[in-house]
Amino acid sequence: MTTSAGELRARSLRRLTGTEDTDDDILAYVDQAMFLGLRATRQAAVMQAIWVYEHPLDMDGVRRFHQNFGHGLWGRLIEPSILPFGRHRWVSALGPPSPIRVYPDPRPRTELTDWLDEHAQVPLDPEWGPSWELAVQHLDDGATAVSLVVSHCIGDGGGVIRSMADAVVGKFLDADYPQPKARSRGQAIRADLRQSIHDLPQVGRALVATVKQGWKQRDQLRSGGGPAAPAGGGENIVVPSVWALIDAADWDKRAAELGGNNHSMVAAFAARLALNFGRFDEAVGEVPLIVPIDDRSPGDTRANAVLLGNARLDPRGVTEDLTETRNIMREALRQMHEEPDERYELLPLTPFVPKRAVTKTADLAVGFGEMPVSCSNVGDAPDIIASLDGTQAEYMMARGVDGEISREVLEHRKGLLTVIVMRVIGKVAMPVIGYQPGAVNTKEQLREHVSRTLAEFGLSGDYL
Repeated sequence: MTTSAGELRARSLRRLTGTEDTDDDILAYVDQAMFLGLRATRQAAVMQAIWVYEHPLDMDGVRRFHQNFGHGLWGRLIEPSILPFGRHRWVSALGPPSPIRVYPDPRPRTELTDWLDEHAQVPLDPEWGPSWELAVQHLDDGATAVSLVVSHCIGDGGGVIRSMADAVVGKFLDADYPQPKARSRGQAIRADLRQSIHDLPQVGRALVATVKQGWKQRDQLRSGGGPAAPAGGGENIVVPSVWALIDAADWDKRAAELGGNNHSMVAAFAARLALNFGRFDEAVGEVPLIVPIDDRSPGDTRANAVLLGNARLDPRGVTEDLTETRNIMREALRQMHEEPDERYELLPLTPFVPKRAVTKTADLAVGFGEMPVSCSNVGDAPDIIASLDGTQAEYMMARGVDGEISREVLEHRKGLLTVIVMRVIGKVAMPVIGYQPGAVNTKEQLREHVSRTLAEFGLSGDYL
């Protein structure tokens, strides 16, 4: 019996990410890396789903969703290893971690996005809880907004979408995680030591890979890659964001007219927006895109089950022809699926990386110095997720955002630009988050950039 290249690659990824031959309650290396990285920089990465109901909201339905969502991926927390170099574990935390936050006083409709930003700042903690929260805000024109914020350390966008769909219909399957602090100190030390010994072959291979990759990147490492990353703290700011809605039929028609498809259209828009936004190096002539792709299979309990693709686009001709963009994205996706990412080889070293080195490692892995643009194409989401209370909302969108991030971190990373696209209930729902050092950073300015870029593609959108 032969094994396909895809099966071999999947098996290799399970080994490298720490999800093969381990207990089901042990975090994958990538999930532990995210947790440790955010702790080191004092940041909070969250995802936010929002619903806007123009018709009366059924609070009984909202309460059913609230009760159901606290199961599956979201019925757990992270329990750090008792050892400084140990693997962290999942522990059970079933049910809602906090009551629904209902704001009693209506707010003006013009303040809707301000309220969404405010709720994205609510304190979440993947270790101590709460790891998610649901809130309801009535608006002065009779509409109602609902916001769900969740810790990115517990699950990713694909996991949230699946969990929301299950919560609406009352379907969920809980993993049999142990209760928090269920092990005695002695039991925890012995179990974590056994796991560390079990992981030693992977650690050895990762050390060899570190030497090889260090040699390849010796010039960058020798130069230090620029100033050291700030260790967190300082003034936290709310990064400007806009919420755009484009008719999906118009989007598809324009993509086809330009010789592209949905994937190439999303990438081209992100690259062109980077040009208009000022996140573009004329000397380089290309915009580096980071493209997360869902890699979650049935029964997959990883918090972050994604692959990261990389593509580089010249933004100056994409509004006229998407043929080259389509070819570039096809090749990027092929490489992501068929060629191993060297960064995965280093993941088994995660428990041993000192906190002071975490931010430096992230800088080299993500390439913040190149001013990358995060371009997340969620694709077609099931319409059922728009029916939070059992009836379909008029508007539904989702985004990933920094719940807490300091100005120092943003300046060190030369700003950020994130484009998220999800197709649901006949709309291309597109939140955009952007910050440019030295520029005017307001929602109004960002909205002008988004509107201008859509117009350059012959499109227009509505905004929350």
